[in-house]
Amino acid sequence: MNPDRQLPGGGALAHEVVELRVHGVSGTSAESLLDHPVVIRVAGDTNAGFYRPRPGFGISDRPGGMHVEAYRWGALTAGGAVRTLSLLFLLPFMLVNLAVWARPPTGGSGSPIGPLCRLLAATLTVAFVLSIVGVTVDIVGWQCTPYEPCVRNRPYLSWLSYLPLGPRLALLALVPIGALRLLWWLGERSARVFEAFPAARGQDRGGDGEDRIDSPGFWNDALVVQRLRAIHRAVGLGTLDVILLGAQINIFPTPVAYVLFVAAWLLLAACVVLLTMPARRVGDGQGRGPVDFRGIRPVRVVATGLTVLALIYTVIPLEPPPPREQLPGYEGAVAALVAVQAALLAALTAATLHQRRHGAGKGTSWLSGLAAPVFAAAAIAAAYGFSAALVYRVADFLDRGEIPNPARPNLPGAPPLEPPVSYRWAALAGLVAIVVVAATTMWRVLSSRRRRRRMAEEVVRRDFPDVPPEAVNRRRAVREVVARAAIAEQLTPAFIVFLVLSLIGVAAVGLDLIGIGPSDLSRRMIHTDGTATTNLAIATDVGMYVIGLVGLGILVLGVLSYRSEETRRTVAVIWDLGTFWPRTVHPFAPPCYAERAVPELAKRVTALTARGDVVLSGHSHGSVLAAATLLQLPDSVRQRVALLTHGSPLHRLYARLFPAFLGDATLHELGDRIGWRWVNLWRDTDPVGGPIFSAHHPGERPRVSGPAGTVDRRLRDPRAVVVDPDDTVPPPIDQHWPYHTDRGYEAAVHELAGRLDPTGQPPRRHR
Repeated sequence: MNPDRQLPGGGALAHEVVELRVHGVSGTSAESLLDHPVVIRVAGDTNAGFYRPRPGFGISDRPGGMHVEAYRWGALTAGGAVRTLSLLFLLPFMLVNLAVWARPPTGGSGSPIGPLCRLLAATLTVAFVLSIVGVTVDIVGWQCTPYEPCVRNRPYLSWLSYLPLGPRLALLALVPIGALRLLWWLGERSARVFEAFPAARGQDRGGDGEDRIDSPGFWNDALVVQRLRAIHRAVGLGTLDVILLGAQINIFPTPVAYVLFVAAWLLLAACVVLLTMPARRVGDGQGRGPVDFRGIRPVRVVATGLTVLALIYTVIPLEPPPPREQLPGYEGAVAALVAVQAALLAALTAATLHQRRHGAGKGTSWLSGLAAPVFAAAAIAAAYGFSAALVYRVADFLDRGEIPNPARPNLPGAPPLEPPVSYRWAALAGLVAIVVVAATTMWRVLSSRRRRRRMAEEVVRRDFPDVPPEAVNRRRAVREVVARAAIAEQLTPAFIVFLVLSLIGVAAVGLDLIGIGPSDLSRRMIHTDGTATTNLAIATDVGMYVIGLVGLGILVLGVLSYRSEETRRTVAVIWDLGTFWPRTVHPFAPPCYAERAVPELAKRVTALTARGDVVLSGHSHGSVLAAATLLQLPDSVRQRVALLTHGSPLHRLYARLFPAFLGDATLHELGDRIGWRWVNLWRDTDPVGGPIFSAHHPGERPRVSGPAGTVDRRLRDPRAVVVDPDDTVPPPIDQHWPYHTDRGYEAAVHELAGRLDPTGQPPRRHR
């Protein structure tokens, strides 16, 4: 559109401006975003599309040269119930993937945090395989089917008892292989909707240095995921091979078994080496070629061939003696894995503390800069919670509710059905962690209540200095909302306590390597008549049931997400936050939706700036997508774009949790690149959003100068505490949503549009 075009009716001169709105977490309809009952999609698809008011239906805002457009991306994370349910069980992989992005800034490459996180991610794959092996090969194949009472009246298991031990174990070993393939399939299936914008040659991710969020190809992780997927597949298959061959060696050792056993360990060692090395590039000699897969293909072939040989060797009948107790080597493998995870988690914590102390960028941080090990500890806790619940509930079912422990001895003639004692440690540690973290959270909420209320009282006194007696209760309600909105900043001690307990817990589980379990430890430390042993065993049982209830709750949540759109959106909030970053650590984590959203948004903005200017308006998490998009655009496009953020967690959450990528330095650089054509709207009542530059906590006074000090604009919420003369109720407390209905929002849009106009005249806007 020609900037010299006259407005309809002979109005003032104007230029074409598009206000492009991007919603936040949990999504919203395009109709709500545009305040229009009938909309039409002008670009994109049903998963993520751009919408405008449909011409001819109601009042349009097209006259005056101002268009309103909405980008709706919520279906990328809040899709079908099958996808939602499947993503819920990928929680440990998602958490460990977040850990590497939460590292402190280094100012360069060479940080050990990346390799440590990748190794921890590999141990989660091992834990997943071991849990499936524990259910199928150990509990069912080794412990249950040889005993007639266990398979009685169970035709789905009794047929296995007619098979020799070797063929039975080999057949059941196909289940872990299928589970590993299922994870592969879930990742591929869920990522298909994100693959609409493949990066050009040389714009794929491959290095392990201090990646910048503005680097080309930052949001394309396809080749890295492909590489990691091949390694994790080899890790899973190698773990299965070690368990099967170790059992065979215990039954009937042969030179062939030893050769295959050593080969399986060499395969796992090769995977460890590959995970500690960054993905190399080949091509033009300047590091811009495709990712080098030359070290991956042999691992893939060896893993497949070795697994086939291990299964064939296991099938061969060797006439062993009947199995007793647990599968040989399985309990030791679980204990050794936990000990390795304890060492890796301790190393990650130490590396994070060292990097925080000596790294670049001394900005504010949440969790005292320990977000990376906290996410990693949460991933380990979730993995062992799911594993322990799965193994023990299956054993409980097969044993008909009579799991043996010191408080309830095994019945004579009953099968042992005893899972590894490490899972009992996990249950006890999980119970302690839940109780202590919950108590710490309650203590912080209650102890900070008076301080938060004082801060809230200052806010409402400033906003509503003189209120009539009938509005006192409404004013008090506003004060409580403001006080509750500041709770998030008080929870840091709870997460630090969780990290300390996790370190102690995984270190204690390592005692299983020397044969110490919860009951044995109490018997050694407390010389009593067994009361302490019995109580500790009961406590671990309670922890096991608590973990089982958590797993059941996740399952119920997934089912409800199928029946309720509102529940599905609530579930999607977690995944909107957790799946924002690319999968550079664990390939089975839920796919990164920003891999599509950011390039798609950048492409649309570029197309719109070819015809006019753009006010990019991001609400809540949409402001993070908007910031990431602007950092990907060339200067020629950014010159025609202004940024409006509202209810934004850019500083309150992202700059503190992910300082290496969206820290204070990056946000200031973003402001410089767009010429500080940036307005951020926030409210004291908003529990999610807040100021970006001018304050660190809601209610604090601005304390920055220069262009950054002009970005943040506080909106009073509610507009008033008294009832308007033409209304029947007082104005609502909007809190986090909506912002676009506020008069301050309209003023900000007009201001930014005017700053984009070469003539300095803001365009008219008709509603």
